[in-house]
Amino acid sequence: MASPAAIEVTEVSKTFPGKGRSPGWKAIAEATLTVDPGEFVCILGPSGCGKSTLLNILSGLDDQYDGHAAIHGHPVGDRQFGSPRVACVFQEPRLMPWRTVRANIEFALAASGFIEAQWRTRTDRVLNLVGLEDFADFYPLQLSGGMQQRASIARAFAIEPEVLLMDEPFSALDELTARRLRQQLLTIWSDFRPSVLFVTHNAFEATFLSDRILMMTKGPGGRFCDEINLNGLARPRTYEDVKVFEASRDVVARLISRIGQIDQDL
Repeated sequence: MASPAAIEVTEVSKTFPGKGRSPGWKAIAEATLTVDPGEFVCILGPSGCGKSTLLNILSGLDDQYDGHAAIHGHPVGDRQFGSPRVACVFQEPRLMPWRTVRANIEFALAASGFIEAQWRTRTDRVLNLVGLEDFADFYPLQLSGGMQQRASIARAFAIEPEVLLMDEPFSALDELTARRLRQQLLTIWSDFRPSVLFVTHNAFEATFLSDRILMMTKGPGGRFCDEINLNGLARPRTYEDVKVFEASRDVVARLISRIGQIDQDL
């Protein structure tokens, strides 16, 4: 019997209620997708198409939706023993400012059931991976924005998640910092090999990172409209690789073409 998909979404729709007589806002319309174990998938689409809403559903932050969503065969929100470990990285680092970087990571380890004897080893390992080994005892507000985001990535990988959900984690950073963090993310992903669902509106970022790109139409009622397989792009990828740039240019053209066609049909 085949193992279940790492992430499975079947005809998921989400409508935010309106106020008074105003109609509600349909953020997602009948979204269906799967992500295989160890696969890196990006969701690409314009602002307001429902990308973040879908990640909120998969992370369990929003349980008011229609359809079915599961992580490794477990319904989203299932916290029974044996449920898969899921980590999230958001646009903002969301570190607790009153705790040091180390304490932030140890808090996540404790919440995920790791015994205290494992905390230091696991924390030191991920801090080394993101280059923050000398900043373990710093507080978040003593760090730059890029360093804080590296700390949030370290916190996510410390629990060795089976599924990692990332919501535009580099969008607020300057491009040089974002480039370094994308490269670091791929290095860490190759070590831990979780399934990743990464939300972005940056076509080059999606092309550089992913095995597959799922495109969404603009909202309201954002839905998946196309899929691009990037397994033909060899890994590890570099920013100097002309093939990556050419593929990203094709992704942009295809996105414009697909969204334009759909708008004409509406």
